[in-house]
Amino acid sequence: MGQTIVLCGLFGLGTPRGGKRQKTIVRPTALPLDTQFESKLLRYDSIVKFLTAILAFTAISLLFAQAPPTMPRNPVPVAAPAPVPPPEPDKVVLTIGDEKITEAQFDDMINAVPEQYRQYARGAGKRSFAEQIVQVKVLSQEAEKKKLDQDPKLRNELEFQRQNLLAQAMFLSLQQSVKVDDAAVENYYNEHKNDYEVLKARHILIRVKGAPMQAVAGKPELTDEEALAKAQTIRKRLVAGEDFATIAKAESDDAGSGAQGGDLGEFKKGMMVPPFEAAAFAAKVNEVTEPVKTPFGYHLIQVQSHVTKSLPEVRADIEKKLRPEIARAEVETLRKGATVRMDDSFFGPPPPAQPARLGATPLAPVPPAAAK
Repeated sequence: MGQTIVLCGLFGLGTPRGGKRQKTIVRPTALPLDTQFESKLLRYDSIVKFLTAILAFTAISLLFAQAPPTMPRNPVPVAAPAPVPPPEPDKVVLTIGDEKITEAQFDDMINAVPEQYRQYARGAGKRSFAEQIVQVKVLSQEAEKKKLDQDPKLRNELEFQRQNLLAQAMFLSLQQSVKVDDAAVENYYNEHKNDYEVLKARHILIRVKGAPMQAVAGKPELTDEEALAKAQTIRKRLVAGEDFATIAKAESDDAGSGAQGGDLGEFKKGMMVPPFEAAAFAAKVNEVTEPVKTPFGYHLIQVQSHVTKSLPEVRADIEKKLRPEIARAEVETLRKGATVRMDDSFFGPPPPAQPARLGATPLAPVPPAAAK
């Protein structure tokens, strides 16, 4: 994304944070296959993508700045947002020189950015987002005045941008129109059944000194041996019949879940640090585990339910995962039908063919910056 980088440099936006996260019990899960594929296939430079990059590198990035690690906890229930009236198609909300942008056009620009940023761009970041649009428009208008758009190299790049947008639109159209075979859905489910195994659990954490999370105010720092001994003592109380939630509220050093009786809600494999995950998924329902050691300390875990979602429950999710791959197969069919000649002395020999399999991560196309 060469042009995007240049644009960020012009605006002094710098590099977004978040390349590495501090370790916490919650481990970010890998992108779904369809998201991985689309993010590679559709990450093309375009004017709309400039806006996406600008927004992502500015105030939005502050929302995701690294914070001290915390233990997992249930999200606080949030009331559903009030219905938003549709944007007015004729109301001009932004004028840049002779160019007018209506409320509906501005809303289309917001729809072009990643979904996780849209609420911000429609709310607290609306004016900031508009200012970034202004900067892009001002620069592009000035470029036209200086006839930079007549430069042969730039004209070639602009045409390539147009083709990229058309390719993106075509690929999305293919995704929406392809039919997902029932057998493919069933095969994927059978091969990935562990992905749909879900636990509901609660825990009590006894923090060890030096753990990568903030200590609870007023509580002493415990050595490894002291923390283990305390966890073992609490487990005896739980096995004897004392209430788990009551003890969690009083004793757990995970302030977030502790306030909710230790409740962690539902989680899947890949969401917790390995020792915690292994113990939780191996535990019997309603039994309290022996103390489980993680970098945070010792955990007592009680699994309240352990289920594997059925195929009907996850069919829509599987179809969503498979659609990009089926669309990719359609792209390959189009590719094979096209007359293409490559100079092997320049590009090198073609790679050996590999059998395609639904559910495997497809190869990504060459990004535009590398294709020049």
